[in-house]
Amino acid sequence: MDSLLGSRLSDAPSDSAASGASGAVGAVGAVGPLSGALSIAAPDAAGWHPDILPGFVQRPIGPATLVKSLAVPNSPRGVILHIHGYNDYFFQSHFAQELTDAGYIFYAVDLRNAGRSLRPDGLPHFATDLHQPATDVAAAAEFVRDEHPELPLVVHAHSTGGLIAALWAHAYRNETGVKAPPEALVLDAPFFEVPGTFFKRAGAWAAAPAGRLRPTTALSASPSAYSSAMHVDNGGRWSFDTSLKNPDGVPIRLGWLRAVRAAQGRVDRGLDIKGPVLLAASAASSGHDPMLADSTDTVLDVSAITSRADKLGSDVTVLQIPGAVHDLTLSADEPRAKYFTELIDWLDKCISISPPVADTPSL
Repeated sequence: MDSLLGSRLSDAPSDSAASGASGAVGAVGAVGPLSGALSIAAPDAAGWHPDILPGFVQRPIGPATLVKSLAVPNSPRGVILHIHGYNDYFFQSHFAQELTDAGYIFYAVDLRNAGRSLRPDGLPHFATDLHQPATDVAAAAEFVRDEHPELPLVVHAHSTGGLIAALWAHAYRNETGVKAPPEALVLDAPFFEVPGTFFKRAGAWAAAPAGRLRPTTALSASPSAYSSAMHVDNGGRWSFDTSLKNPDGVPIRLGWLRAVRAAQGRVDRGLDIKGPVLLAASAASSGHDPMLADSTDTVLDVSAITSRADKLGSDVTVLQIPGAVHDLTLSADEPRAKYFTELIDWLDKCISISPPVADTPSL
């Protein structure tokens, strides 16, 4: 699969040549399945284990981990595959419930070196080429399509996951059957540009080439004000495992930065994603202003996100939510409800006119 994906992404630069808003969501203090502190039952006949989130199961899929909600709508309209961001993992059970209630079967994938997939000797979220986690997206999507061949697939991807998913959907744009791109792609605040002033971005650009020679060298290591502000212990709304979404932050390593800059450069040259794309973000950014941590995107510049709408494909809808935070699904009650309503309305329209992609008949 790695070599296959590598050929599909050959036009992208390569490095190598939870409950509701008023309560807690997720599993407070839950320990990742590879830490040795959590007992995982034997897999069922299909290979699924109980997950760290109640009501979910998980299974390995290559170096990644696929998570599935046990709640299934009576008459499913489609399947959602969620992809997390940097210093992140899937814990948003409230989001899964919202989509299940709307008629969608819910899956999520923790990519290699992240969340449930992080090994004891691994570097969190590290990759020297975004082809690597894109392989995980491709494998997860293929598995989900094989499980539900009659249903359209929707990929919902956040932040760095959004950057990865956009490149994957472009690379697989001409595939059919289980390898086909999604019938709809939702990008929740995708990481299309390094945030900050021109000089800060220029510094990142200048440092990125060193990632070839010193890939694991940490360029920066600082606390994540955003993750800290989101956590219930610090006055936020959400409970999550702080070893998997760390308020102390995850070091930015030169190899990862180089991979991200290459991927962002590919987006800037223009993609050709087939099918509808929803490009979603908060209505405003505010740097790292703690006073605005609950009502703006304090991680990325939303104007840098929305300005790239015409770089993605021919059918792109831009959605901005006033009062939303970086991950729209973690916003306060009102903006979160608005995002869910707008998202589901958009999906319903897309799914009603976009039947699942079938295999091309052999002649």
